[in-house]
Amino acid sequence: MTAAELRALLSPPTAVRDEVVALWQAAHGDWDGAHATVQDVETPAAAWVHAYLHRREGDQANARYWYTRAGQPVCRLSLDEEWAEIATSLLRG
Repeated sequence: MTAAELRALLSPPTAVRDEVVALWQAAHGDWDGAHATVQDVETPAAAWVHAYLHRREGDQANARYWYTRAGQPVCRLSLDEEWAEIATSLLRG
């Protein structure tokens, strides 16, 4: 599956990592659901999604914390570009 295909799904994907489900939720306007999905997942990928979510809500300080936990630099791309970058990385792995 590609990032574009993930975004286009009409219902949440199944048999995928929680991090991918959270990205789908975020793309479909469910910030709270996406946050709840990754909140307790202890992986660098979940921290990266978590960082993206806090950046999306405008909480830059919290986003920086999560980027650090993810081992990722603070993102300067547009939110859509970052979403696609994270999705592509997760769907590849």
